[in-house]
Amino acid sequence: MQSLWQDDCLIPEREPLRGTRKVDVAIIGAGLAGILTAYFLKERGLSVIVLERGRIGQGETSGTTAKITAQHRLIYDSLIKQYGIEMAKQYALANIRAISQYKNLIDKLGIDCDFKICPAYVFNRVNTTQLENEAEAAARLGIPSFMTDSTELPFRVKGALCFSNQACFHPLKFLKSVAEPLAIYENTRVKTVDNQTVYFDEGRLNAKYVVMATHYPLINAPGYYFMRLHQERSYVQALKNVPLVNGMYVDERQYGLSLRSSGDTLILGGAGHRTGKNPAASNNQPGSYERLRRVAAKLYSNPEYSFAWSAQDCITSDSVPYIGQYSTSTPRMFVATGFNKWGMTSAMVAATLITDQITGVKNDCAPIFSPRRFSVKSVAKNIIGDGVPASIGLLSEAFHFPVKELDDLKKGTGGIIEYKGKKVGAYKAEDGKVHLVSTRCPHLGCELQFNPDEKSWDCPCHGSRFDIYGKWLSSPAVTNLPCQTLK
Repeated sequence: MQSLWQDDCLIPEREPLRGTRKVDVAIIGAGLAGILTAYFLKERGLSVIVLERGRIGQGETSGTTAKITAQHRLIYDSLIKQYGIEMAKQYALANIRAISQYKNLIDKLGIDCDFKICPAYVFNRVNTTQLENEAEAAARLGIPSFMTDSTELPFRVKGALCFSNQACFHPLKFLKSVAEPLAIYENTRVKTVDNQTVYFDEGRLNAKYVVMATHYPLINAPGYYFMRLHQERSYVQALKNVPLVNGMYVDERQYGLSLRSSGDTLILGGAGHRTGKNPAASNNQPGSYERLRRVAAKLYSNPEYSFAWSAQDCITSDSVPYIGQYSTSTPRMFVATGFNKWGMTSAMVAATLITDQITGVKNDCAPIFSPRRFSVKSVAKNIIGDGVPASIGLLSEAFHFPVKELDDLKKGTGGIIEYKGKKVGAYKAEDGKVHLVSTRCPHLGCELQFNPDEKSWDCPCHGSRFDIYGKWLSSPAVTNLPCQTLK
């Protein structure tokens, strides 16, 4: 589905890359993190080429709610407990600086992207204990904040923690301007990277440095990010004919509501779930879009639904992105991933840190974002939160038996069935045609699940996604699924 941002911002198409080229830095991924990194490196005199499998900014950047904020739900109290006050300060400072960096760059380039300074709130409807702990942590870190029970929200809250002087913008208008002078090649599918050589479908790119800015890393080893990340879906309904809000709001609870305004539109987000685990697929529950529409109908008298879209987020066990060297054995390859639903601010942080590391500039905020940081608590959480579900997903491919027959599928629905003695994923289109795909994810072999909200096949282990025809939608898989159509 098309987002609000895609509706009014057309970015000119770029040609694919073919043949063999040499460059100082090869960046894989033309989302906000990749484009900002390319811009900063070019400013420092390096030659840079950006490779994008699809179109510029049409991945997760187009699905964001576009909040630029250092308030990332409840994070600072947790960071102090896990890593101590100094590393927590690094996280806070990097994200606070990112807000100013956006403003400075927008002013410098004269970008018209609806940039607005506004407050950000995290709220709770019934209990303020965790909010108060977060407020105390923010005070220890020198972050201006205050508690209140008075907000613009269409419901009462027990309390809300406010960070002033945060920001929001139109991400694609911003991206379009920053990308304009850069060497970007679209529709160029990267297959692998070996010793700073990037291999793509019709050639290779030799580079002194490689930056993996693909949302989810494409290379399994070294790095092993598939063992340290999981992915989640989140959903948005854009509403008109409803009261707008000046601030940005997010529920303290996981998968709770998110609200902000853009022009005459209210952006209502929420109803998320782990990728490949949509409750509507098996529990006869309403889908995520329908749940948001029901919320809107309760909160507002006559909402007009203008846009609906979704996004995918890479989640780390400690809620801090991995930004830095890809692994100890690849000192000239860098990664930016695990933005934990705060992709706009984290993209600027990543671009700054990676640019500094490549050009030899010391950045005091780097340690907290290092992919090699260590916390016993976060490692244990990783094993339970990401390792166990991945193992279950792998076992499901071998031992899960289909629960539907082909005739059981209604038009416009999908599920795992048995067809000619084999387990396959089936989608029955409105015209009666049935599209069969392999249920085995080509990344690491987990069993795919049907997502009725998106009409897609999603991997519950690592978050790869495919459409009803088996066409690749998102990483870490890089190939399509085998598909057969029954007429």
